[in-house]
Amino acid sequence: MATLTTSLLVMRWELLSAVMMFFASTMKIKFRRNSNHLLAFACGGVGLGMSCWFVTGLLGITLSMETLNHMVDVTKTSFVNVMSMTPATWPMP
Repeated sequence: MATLTTSLLVMRWELLSAVMMFFASTMKIKFRRNSNHLLAFACGGVGLGMSCWFVTGLLGITLSMETLNHMVDVTKTSFVNVMSMTPATWPMP
């Protein structure tokens, strides 16, 4: 019994995110059947957010403002680097 309790305490956020993913998926299916596409889209967004939270929790990635700022800086630097390598007369399709 103690092992079960300990495992539930350790996995509480991963279990919560898995349950939220399940509920978001279920609600998205119900909203699509009822032709309520805006709420289905919102539930899809919640499910996507919960799946990202689930994966970061399993991988041991902690999200802080410092980490997010670093990720934004790397993304901006990469974007500027890629855009500086494009030709000046890029052919438009």
